[in-house]
Amino acid sequence: MAGDAPVSNPWLSPTRPPSEGNNGESQRSVQDALRTLTGPAAPQAGVPRPAQVLPVAAPQPAAAGPAWWWLGVHGGAGVTTLEQVVPGGRDAGRAWPSSEVPQPVVLVARSSANGLKAVQNAAQQWASRMVTGVELLGLVVVADAPGRRPRVLRDLVNLVSGAVPRLWEIPWVEQWRLGEPPTAAPPKECAPLARDLSRLTRPV
Repeated sequence: MAGDAPVSNPWLSPTRPPSEGNNGESQRSVQDALRTLTGPAAPQAGVPRPAQVLPVAAPQPAAAGPAWWWLGVHGGAGVTTLEQVVPGGRDAGRAWPSSEVPQPVVLVARSSANGLKAVQNAAQQWASRMVTGVELLGLVVVADAPGRRPRVLRDLVNLVSGAVPRLWEIPWVEQWRLGEPPTAAPPKECAPLARDLSRLTRPV
């Protein structure tokens, strides 16, 4: 937010976005998405292991995977809604996917303090190389309440965004709370999320 001092990440160093290539429209589209990096695109040396970790799923054949996996880092993160409003991903069942080839993964969490702390644990688990065969694309933070987010939670979102490659935020949608199908009232913020994931998972 305007006027807020940036919050530095105490355990991950920033990563520069890659330079733009000139090998066709598809590659340029991927480069556009890559420019939105908020944190490192790969695990970093010296990151400690977290006390709480997510399980790792049994290996699956490479052909069985979706375009990407939604990994809810806690119960009620919003994965079911995202599956409907942003087609292409599949619920990973709160476990890191495992396969013969690297699996694209998007972390999902609510913007509550507990949800964001669960993100920190998951990001540390990935960054400390406790999980392998994972291509972490970023994090989706789904609003846990209407209205302006308290300062302490805004700071925490800024903090965790430095631990993952990209951050997307989905606002509170009252219609979803009242039972309206997500596809009937998708917020405009879902459009860049869908576009970026499509570009990042598109074969080049």
